[in-house]
Amino acid sequence: MESLHLVIAIADRENTEKVIETFRESNVFATDIVLGMGTAPMEILDYLYLSPNEKAVVFGVVTNAGLLPLLKNFKRRLYIDVPGNGIVATVPLNSIGGKRSLEYILDGQTLDTSGKRIWSTEEREGKMSVKTDFELIMVIANEGYSDLIMDAARGAGAGGGTVLKAKGTGAEYTEKFFGFSIASEKEMHILVTPAQGRNAIMKAIMEKAGLDSKAQAIVFSLPVSNAIGLRMPE
Repeated sequence: MESLHLVIAIADRENTEKVIETFRESNVFATDIVLGMGTAPMEILDYLYLSPNEKAVVFGVVTNAGLLPLLKNFKRRLYIDVPGNGIVATVPLNSIGGKRSLEYILDGQTLDTSGKRIWSTEEREGKMSVKTDFELIMVIANEGYSDLIMDAARGAGAGGGTVLKAKGTGAEYTEKFFGFSIASEKEMHILVTPAQGRNAIMKAIMEKAGLDSKAQAIVFSLPVSNAIGLRMPE
């Protein structure tokens, strides 16, 4: 089965455009940005020659074939392999919320055509590349639809979630190739749930807040190695 990877790039906010350009050079257009601050103690920052600058966290999804070239581009453009220039981490994706979301996320990327497939949630029914007891569901949606998304998730068994402010960067590509516009102001919803409840929660969110709704939510899941302190519904 062809694998997908969530790429998380953390850099000084002044380098945000350079990070986005690096993604786009590798045909990764469906990216989102979260703004934040560095939290390392001052003595560690001094040791690593880092400054406590404002940070940008940029997310993108890449195929197996595109992962290595993307990482090479980060080394070439941002010297990301040199301490102090930022961090790039990758996480395997377990599932994507529907075929249309999969097409949007992979806009500009070519899948392996040697008979392998990436499974969307509606096709998988238990087929998982990484088996864990818990999964992290990520929902990226237009700003202002948190209640709609969380009501759908709770109705399918989710205990709760966290909402982060974000900004989309692929709106012009979406309108050009898919015929609908995506707002740039985003919210990112993060939910941790038992693995067996993942499909129902993702399906409920897609039905109530998917790309055909005003929320225009993209949903995918990640494997979670450990989860402590979850408030489980009765």
